[in-house]
Amino acid sequence: MMAERSFDLAQLQTLLERIKSMKVACVGDLMLDRFVYGEVSRISPEAPIPVLKTRRSVAMPGGVGNVARNIAAMGATARLGAVAGRDNAGKELAELIAGDPRIEDLLSRPEGAETIVKTRFVSSGQQLLRLDEEAAPHSGYADTAVFESVAAILISDYAKGVVDDGLIQSALAAGAATGAPVVVDPKGTDFARYGAVDLIKPNASELAGATGLPVGTDEEIEVALKALLDTTAVKAVVVTRAGKGMSMVRRGEAVVHFPGRAHEVFDVSGAGDTAMAALGLALGAGLPLEGAVQFALLASGVVVGKAGTAVVTPQELLAEEGADGDGEFVNGLSDWDALAEQVSRWQADGLKVGFTNGCFDILHRGHVAYLAQARRWCDRLVVALNTDASVSALKGPTRPLNNLDSRAAVIGALASVDGVTYFGEQTPLELIKRLRPDVLIKGADYTKEQVVGAAEVESWGGEVRLASFEDGYSTTKTIEKMKTASEASK
Repeated sequence: MMAERSFDLAQLQTLLERIKSMKVACVGDLMLDRFVYGEVSRISPEAPIPVLKTRRSVAMPGGVGNVARNIAAMGATARLGAVAGRDNAGKELAELIAGDPRIEDLLSRPEGAETIVKTRFVSSGQQLLRLDEEAAPHSGYADTAVFESVAAILISDYAKGVVDDGLIQSALAAGAATGAPVVVDPKGTDFARYGAVDLIKPNASELAGATGLPVGTDEEIEVALKALLDTTAVKAVVVTRAGKGMSMVRRGEAVVHFPGRAHEVFDVSGAGDTAMAALGLALGAGLPLEGAVQFALLASGVVVGKAGTAVVTPQELLAEEGADGDGEFVNGLSDWDALAEQVSRWQADGLKVGFTNGCFDILHRGHVAYLAQARRWCDRLVVALNTDASVSALKGPTRPLNNLDSRAAVIGALASVDGVTYFGEQTPLELIKRLRPDVLIKGADYTKEQVVGAAEVESWGGEVRLASFEDGYSTTKTIEKMKTASEASK
């Protein structure tokens, strides 16, 4: 059967508030994910391969570490239990984990263990090559303290040796004692080894591998899920199916299919980790499995629009659900601290962040074209709006016609805009220095020397772009037309 969409904005807001007080155990295989971004402009004369000119490199915890990052990004606390080495990559992982106050480090670092490193080389949004550095499989993880005082237990199995029978049994015992649901992201073909966990979350390919059955259609998925339940003790299964959405089944019940949300897919790296985190958070917060799947669809739909093993934030979830809701919208304004944190996350994920500012009192065609052009120069675009008092100082006491909240809601609803904030100062210089964007965009009626913040942005390696305006469109002209029409109607 096909599920109706039942996850709405009010439910999301309630869930996100509940999540803030939760702790979640994240155990399994940990690795260091490294992304090397650059540009390809020629083929090597030594071999028919592209030459990548490196632009920047970023690193982040991968595997179960990325599940923990998503748990933390959505507002909960992640208790991270895994194995890492005492090598340089392990030290880098420890520093990255320590940099997130919502991730608790309960790692085991046995003598002789080597940290797994996966390095991806990327150009123009496409992965060119992945380099894996890993030695023999790691030993299991035995510290049961990771399961204390948690609302959910998430096991990420990448078949690197950490998720052994001992860890599985410890997780099941902890879940039985506290009522915390145990969720597994499985690997391999023997799903029976996970025992009576509350939920396993394979993707379609993994389901096919575990059952030996085709999984291309809804009907084939239903047959494969029934076969899986017949050969395991798991209580429920959610299979992720990329653009086809997700399908779920509880033992003794019919399969339910959830259609996916339409999104432009930028990178699917780590989308399964995001879905895993969302499922665990929702189940730990007391939602039924149907609601948890809807939440996972929402979260994974946002994250595939990002580069690298990315995460999703409450603000992004609210914006996504508000855009899709039944006539409701979310106030798009972010304060400086929250937006600076978001910009840092975008940049850590390898995304280029653009910044522009203005009054945007009455949105017209010229504004829309200007912002669309600005967005083409970056991966994420932030718009800073003048406060009402600032607009009045610039435009006169009768302006603005629309207050700050209204202007933010309209600007934030544009597909070209990814973040909205405000400033009351004469110029946005302090805000620019706070956000440190990669691209500063202003109208072509300025010269680069006249653009506030240009020197600062270029000092940290950014660039300044001048966007053209469509002739014949301006807020002042729009107001004059409205006045003329009003007088003519009298």
